[in-house]
Amino acid sequence: MSTSPTIFCALDTSDLDQAIGWASTIGPVTGGLKVGMEFVNSFGAQGIEAVQKACPDAALFIDLKFHDIPNTVVGAVRATCERFAPAYLNVHAAGGTEMMRAAKAACGPETKLLGVTILTSLSHIELYEIGYEDNEAADTVRRLALLAQEATLDGVVCAGHEIELLRKACGSDFTLMVPGIRPAEANSDDQKRVMTPIEAVHLGATHLVIGRPITQADDPALAAQDILSELN
Repeated sequence: MSTSPTIFCALDTSDLDQAIGWASTIGPVTGGLKVGMEFVNSFGAQGIEAVQKACPDAALFIDLKFHDIPNTVVGAVRATCERFAPAYLNVHAAGGTEMMRAAKAACGPETKLLGVTILTSLSHIELYEIGYEDNEAADTVRRLALLAQEATLDGVVCAGHEIELLRKACGSDFTLMVPGIRPAEANSDDQKRVMTPIEAVHLGATHLVIGRPITQADDPALAAQDILSELN
């Protein structure tokens, strides 16, 4: 487990010039960038390539949360890895063991595959409404994380409040990519289960995903550096 986690800065914008600007200024500071559905649906493969060109040394996390029949997911994973060789890619753990094993086999050697457990925007009430009947979100997260580990995935995406549980369940070498990270003074926005960077690191997070607290700051690069300084 890394003792100095990389921050993957989320480039959540429908403005390509803005994303390229963020990549070129924030990427050298954090060492990691994340693009998700809003970005990819707006700009496609050319947008991803533009971000990579703006900061070629930054590790890229392509966050598309693939969830479909195994053959379809295999095709999507293979195409993504062959074109971009991202550091991280993800699939929904709820897609099942067969889908996850097939997706992992389709990954290129440079890419680690993560399973998405439970979205950090979901409350306990909402989890119950969609059919998860466990009393706590953590119970479902643990089960899905162990399923992902059994399927040979490299780690999972999880909320900060499940870090300690998953470290105990899955061991020290299992990657924990943690979104919903907010500095103490920041607004939680639409995230329901959040944690500060220092709390997440102390509990055992491998990597942190941070978006708006960095990108919406007056000086995004300085905001990123301030968070990293707090962690070191």
